[in-house]
Formats: sequence, structure tokens, C-alpha cells
Amino acid sequence: MLGKRPWKLVAVLAAISLMIAGCGGGDSDDEAANSNTVVIGLSEPLHLLPTNATDVNATTVLYSLFYPLVEFNSRKEAIEVAAESITPNASNRVWTIKLKPGFTFHNGEPVTAQNYVDAWNYGAYAPNAQTGSYFFQRIAGYTDVNPEDPDKNGPLKAPAPTTDKMSGLQVIDDLTFKVTLSAPFSSFKTVLAYSVFYPLPKAAFASPGVIAEGFEESIIGNGPFKMKGKWEHDNQIVVEKVADFKGKVPKIDGVTWKIYQDEQTEYADLVTGSLDVQTSIPIEALSSAPADLGERFQRSENSGFDALGFPVYEKAYQNKDVRRAISMAINRDEIAEQIFLGSRSSATAFVSPVVQGYRENSCGEACVYNPKKAKDLYDAANGPKEIQITYNVDGGHKAWVDATCNQITAALSVNCVGNPVAKFADLQTMAKAREPIGMFRLSWSMDYPLMENYLGPLFSTNGSSNFSGYSDATFDNLIKQGSAASTPAQAIKKWQQAEDILVRDMPFIPLRFSNNVYGYSEKVQNVEVDLFMKVNLYDIETVA
Repeated sequence: MLGKRPWKLVAVLAAISLMIAGCGGGDSDDEAANSNTVVIGLSEPLHLLPTNATDVNATTVLYSLFYPLVEFNSRKEAIEVAAESITPNASNRVWTIKLKPGFTFHNGEPVTAQNYVDAWNYGAYAPNAQTGSYFFQRIAGYTDVNPEDPDKNGPLKAPAPTTDKMSGLQVIDDLTFKVTLSAPFSSFKTVLAYSVFYPLPKAAFASPGVIAEGFEESIIGNGPFKMKGKWEHDNQIVVEKVADFKGKVPKIDGVTWKIYQDEQTEYADLVTGSLDVQTSIPIEALSSAPADLGERFQRSENSGFDALGFPVYEKAYQNKDVRRAISMAINRDEIAEQIFLGSRSSATAFVSPVVQGYRENSCGEACVYNPKKAKDLYDAANGPKEIQITYNVDGGHKAWVDATCNQITAALSVNCVGNPVAKFADLQTMAKAREPIGMFRLSWSMDYPLMENYLGPLFSTNGSSNFSGYSDATFDNLIKQGSAASTPAQAIKKWQQAEDILVRDMPFIPLRFSNNVYGYSEKVQNVEVDLFMKVNLYDIETVA
């Protein structure tokens, strides 16, 4: 998947033109000019409160503001960072977490076990409607603070919580707390790397369980950087190095997270030097980037998975044969080569090749281009004559969406059009509200290196990022059985069975697996973008 290759401008522009024709920022804060600070581009986050921030733009910013309990080494193994130790009992059901001493929040408060317990209880409590609440469901007492909806997506509502605290969380002393799970889970340490498990200071709460007004605009974390001023929506978020930080110390003094509405403007700033790092070079610049940037145009492996989601709550998409036919109408290889110039590869599975349990071609014929069979299946299922694909303009998706629509139109004899919205945050909001958006684009990057992370959040009935409305009881049970398995091999077997159900039902269309295709300015060096699509903020440095 990795490696460099020559890019041919004329051929690529012609290919993009043919496929789309088919068958039918302001200035950064002055602090960014400081010789030892860097400017990194991203899109507007939807939220910054850790338990409500599940998009990559939000978690990228939080990565600079918080210090996780664990992180991953080069072998994707969880190693302690803010934690001194994380120890399970013999059954992997009770986990004791001991914190390293001496850490403080940016306001000077000491980081204690209670800060984690308070943050996790807030995230899990149903009335708070946190998108990351799903990730706390393994903790004993979760169903008391977040009762299950008795008929899932039906008219009945979930009962009110009986408490706002999970029984499975117990503070032992200032630096130690115990987590009791509702069932054994041998990989619990691994999931603790995710940003929803960050602590919150006492200052985050106006009263017990109530977030203080304005806290999200000036987040106080426990990490190597702190907020400098407030979140300037649709403009920038500026962070500066924390003096005497007790953990690993970055080489730079600060970061300006510059917020862009489109990737081409971002790329123009990169070329002129007013932006230091762009983590995703836009399609339109892939040909010129080697000449524009030279060796500063780079690729690396990531965990990205691109898909098209179906709103199964809409009548037009409730027949799985309709969904399967649309999938078979898409020529993934053609788009990967001619639009993405080989920087992405066709996805024929619902999980990334970077995690254990991945099976090549697990999607079977549903992910194989077969326009004749697709048309026959679509007609027999009485598929809709009008199809739209909703996508966010700030992510640079127009070229591949138009090309995909042209393929669908040609194969199925329907009218397929793209439906642009300004920001990914807007798309998320529309999907969560079950608005009639038609098919929608979605990209997923793993939060932790488990097969389950590609399945549970996206497809479980109560998944944090289940935007399609998909629900299957057998799938949900297999995800839980995998989590409760006594060995990783047994867990993977259950999760693979769950993936097979997705192949049967096709609530999403797997499209592509991605690589990091990024660039950086002459001002910086030692730039790395990792499996999680994040810049390594500890090793990046400015050129002397």
C-alpha cells in the first residue's frame, strides 16, 4: 500500500474530466508566526468535549490538549502513558487503573482518579446525549444510566435512567480507580486510548454532572498543550506548550489548528508557506504536488475506510437488494486509479487491512463491479429512479462523488446526483436527525486497533456513529460475544461472523482503503502522519 509513484498531470486531468463527464481561509493568529510554532490544517470540528467528539477533526485537536491513559507502539500494542499501570483480574472483568503522580490540568488542578470517573459518568448518562456514550457500555451499570430503547428505532422511548453514576466505577484513592465490566473483555486496555476516556477537571462542571457554560470553547485538558484564547469557529484553534509538562515534551512551542472550508484553499496555503502541514492532499493537486513540494510530498499507511452509507430508515433503501445492486454498479478500481491516482485501493471488506481479523474480499460479489447483474437485481427490487449522494464540500469529495454517480447512472439507468453540504459537521447533524439525505459519504479511521472498532460504532443499534439507522439483533450480540471472548482469536471469530451479516445486508457500500497522502512546508521537518491520520506533535520540529 505504501511507496511513491510518478504522477502525470495531463493524463490525470484528462481521466478526471472523462469520468466526471461520464455518461451524462483568512490569516492565522499572530502567534503562528513564531519561529517555533506550526500551522496545521483541518476542518471545523463538531464538538470538543471529549465524550461528544467522535470525528477526526475534533479528536485531532484533543490529541494536543490531553494525555491519554495509553497509546500504541509500532506493533499496535497499548502502552501506559498517563497510567502507571492497568491491571486486569484473572477473568478480565475487573480492571485496576493506577495513574502516574504529578500530572495537573492546565488550570493547575491535580489529575486524580475522580476526574476520570466524573468524566466517564457524564459521557455515559443518557440525558447528556453524548455521541461517545456507546464506548462506556461495557462498564457495569451502564444500562442504569443509559437504559436500552425497548423497540430500538420504533415509537417507544427508552425508560428514564435510575441513576447518573455507573456502579462499575470505584475510586480507590487519588491515583487509583477500579473499573468493573458487565462482561469480561480482554482488550479493555486497548480501547482506553480513545479520546472519550480523557479526564475532565473540576472546573469543567458548574455543578455535579452539569458542564460549565463556555467550557467547550476553552477546553482545559491534561496534555502537553493548552488553549490560547478560545475556539474561533470556522477560523482557528490555537494551543501553546505547557510549561514543565510531566509527560513527553514536544519540540515545538505551539500549534495553530487552521480551519478550512475546502481542501484546495488549504493546499494553496501549503504551497505558499502560510500552512505547515496538510494531512490530506486534495485530488485536484495530486498531479502537481510532487513538483510543488518535492520530497515534502509524502505517503504513509493509515487506517482509513471510505464508504457510502444508506439511510435504511428511508423506504427507498430498505430493500437490501437495492443496496447490493448499487454497490455492484460501482467500479471501485477505476475510481481508485483515475481519480485518486492509486493513492487509495478498492475496499472489498468492512474493516481495514491494518487490523487483525481483516479478510481480503470478505464482501464477496457485492463489492465486485458487475453492471449487468446490478441492473437486473435493481430492476427486480424496484429501486428508486432518483438517487442522491450527500457529501461535505470541505472534504474535497466532488470529483469522486460525480464519477460514482456517473457509474451508477450508466449501470442502473437512474438519475444520480451529488448533494453538497458545507461542512462534515452539517452532514453529521443531518444524518443524526434522520433527515432525508439519500446516500451519504463517510470515512472512518480507527480509534483503537481492534476489528470491533470498525463494526460496533458504525453498525450496532446504539453505535456512536450509526448514521444509517441499521439495526440487527444477531449482529449486536456477535459484537458483544466477541468483546467477552477469552482470547483475541475467539473475539475475531465472532467479529468476522458479525461482518458476514453486514455483507448480507449491505447497510454501507465499502469503497476504498486510504493512505495518508500529505505535504509540509519548508519551515518544518520530521513530519509524520500516523495510522490515526494525526500529525506526530512530539517529533515535528521547525527548521533552525
